Amino acid sequence: MSRFAMPRIAGILAAAALPLLASPVAVYAQTTPSASSSTSTPSAAPALTKSMAQNVEQHIKQLHDQLGITAAEEPQWSQYAAVMRDNAARMEPLFAARRKDVAAMTAVDNMRSYADLTQAHADGMAKLATAFQALYDSFPDQQKKLADSVFRQAYGGHRPGSKKAGTKKTTTP
Repeated sequence: MSRFAMPRIAGILAAAALPLLASPVAVYAQTTPSASSSTSTPSAAPALTKSMAQNVEQHIKQLHDQLGITAAEEPQWSQYAAVMRDNAARMEPLFAARRKDVAAMTAVDNMRSYADLTQAHADGMAKLATAFQALYDSFPDQQKKLADSVFRQAYGGHRPGSKKAGTKKTTTP
């Protein structure tokens, strides 16, 4: 690995981590969050900036719509959405500190900063998976298949800088 690869990889992954915490959906809709998808519970997490809060709410609304959340599923959905908001609020200060300090970081500081981000991301994803389990368990089979497809597209599909999922790399001798 070149001496420039680690900081570049760290920067790319750090920039990608927050949207993943907010939702498995990569597309941002430019709409106002619906009342049904914006209910949350109070949290000890820091407050989000207005633009970050808007992005998180857009992710939540889009996923709500994609999954076809029903009125009966709203209590579990609200808990899941609250975890998304909390995760984003916990990540934002880490990203802000990294952006502020990255130019002056030593290699060790850079790696520690990245480790903090990835640990927070892993912790957040674990909480998100637990919250989603309760929601997923409430789905009828057809809606579970829909959720499987939505998440498979978000996590198993094309990623920047890679070939599309399911395509094989060909090499010439």
